[in-house]
Amino acid sequence: MAVAAVVPGAQVSIALLIIALVMDLVKKDDAAGTWQESHFKWRIRSVLWAGVLYLVTFPFFLLGLFLFNPAWIVISIWFLYRIVKGMVRMNAGRAVIA
Repeated sequence: MAVAAVVPGAQVSIALLIIALVMDLVKKDDAAGTWQESHFKWRIRSVLWAGVLYLVTFPFFLLGLFLFNPAWIVISIWFLYRIVKGMVRMNAGRAVIA
């Protein structure tokens, strides 16, 4: 699911990101004051930044770089790194350090 979430332009990916963002926004108060609070902030920031970066670089997609958009590849790698880093720390029961 993490890999599917970082494939820009895929319908399922966009839906997964929006669902995850809404869930994190709704449930973040439940984690207030715990080590898990940092994970909610980390995920919310990751999704929002990725979304903004994809939107800002969308003109490259329109310019004909449909199959190879270097900006989206870099954004996707960065986003996947953030997902993996957060999951590793969460599985270890540790807060994410920004």
